[in-house]
Amino acid sequence: MDVFMMIRRKKTTIFTDAKETTPVHELKRMIEGILKVPPRDQRLYNKDNQLMDDDRTLQDCGITVATAKAQCPAQLGLAIRENSGDFEQLDLTPYSLPPDLPDVMKNQ
Repeated sequence: MDVFMMIRRKKTTIFTDAKETTPVHELKRMIEGILKVPPRDQRLYNKDNQLMDDDRTLQDCGITVATAKAQCPAQLGLAIRENSGDFEQLDLTPYSLPPDLPDVMKNQ
């Protein structure tokens, strides 16, 4: 079955889907195709900010059809190795809030 994920890093959000049985390493290869960052330079974190092991499947990491639906995807964090060789701190920039509705559009 397909699971749906939002992979976030700073101001970047990637929406993707995969099978529950997909290994974390394969998900990193999908990210490589988008961001051009090799899997060895990526770290993925689950919703509890725990590092996800490359050899485990998404299902092993708690990403299942029940927890990662299309209308409510699982949120993962992404950190990338910097030029110094160290991984950056996990940084998920909050989404901005929409402005208030103008008075003419509010119910009276």
